[in-house]
Amino acid sequence: MKRVMRKILAAAVSVAALGSLAACGSSSSSSSSGPQLKIGIKFDQPGLGFKQGSTYTGFDVDVAKYVAKKLGYSANQIVWKEAPSKQRETMIQNGDVDMVVATYSISDDRKKVVDFAGPYFVAGQDLLVRANDKSITGPKSLNGKKLCSVTGSTSAQTIQKEFANKVQLMEQTGYAECVTALISGTVDAVTTDDIILAGLAAAKGDGQLKVVGKPFTEERYGIGVKKGDTTLVKKINAALKDMVSDGSWKKYIDSATKGTGYTPNAKYNPPTVFDAKSSTTDF
Repeated sequence: MKRVMRKILAAAVSVAALGSLAACGSSSSSSSSGPQLKIGIKFDQPGLGFKQGSTYTGFDVDVAKYVAKKLGYSANQIVWKEAPSKQRETMIQNGDVDMVVATYSISDDRKKVVDFAGPYFVAGQDLLVRANDKSITGPKSLNGKKLCSVTGSTSAQTIQKEFANKVQLMEQTGYAECVTALISGTVDAVTTDDIILAGLAAAKGDGQLKVVGKPFTEERYGIGVKKGDTTLVKKINAALKDMVSDGSWKKYIDSATKGTGYTPNAKYNPPTVFDAKSSTTDF
């Protein structure tokens, strides 16, 4: 009986040892990939957040990768999530993403439900026109012209109310459609944040379009995180400061807007104070 018990015990030890080895192998495999960082970006903004196949490019993507690396995550540990404008707060609150880097203007209303690090860029509403058009020099020169913006945006209405009450407004479902209308001559200008316009112009890559370069609002782009996560905000802010000081910020901007003639507003860029002030408007 004792011999039988010894055999059973020996078999049990052997199985346990095999299980332990299997567990170690599993742990090693898991640690090689490491934890994941879920980041929300735009998938449809050339030059900022753009998905083509399995590739993600743009200024926001570069910023997100830089911050992730500073937080200890490699590029293959990032899980990219599409973050449409209307879903950004909900995605953060539900934990669908750890952060949102998606032309996310800091506003008082948004700060009630999410926290922001940044800003990492200060944009301004501007105009995109045909490269050979010298008649449009700013929002006040749009009277009698046709202006395109996307459905649901307040940017075109802002121009009509504050600068050119005789401008003719056209709405499209997306900025790509506005750009098509601009190139064809159906409209005379497109309006939204200047860096978005620069990205659209860069995507054409043929010099047909230009950004006027007279921004008339102030949009502070921040990185949105879950409300109350002050530790993460501080870490991201530290990473953003490094990004500016080591030259990466300028490299990313130059790459995103190459060939457009676009220059960020030097009054605000690169940002030097990371205090997450609210934007003057809410896009």
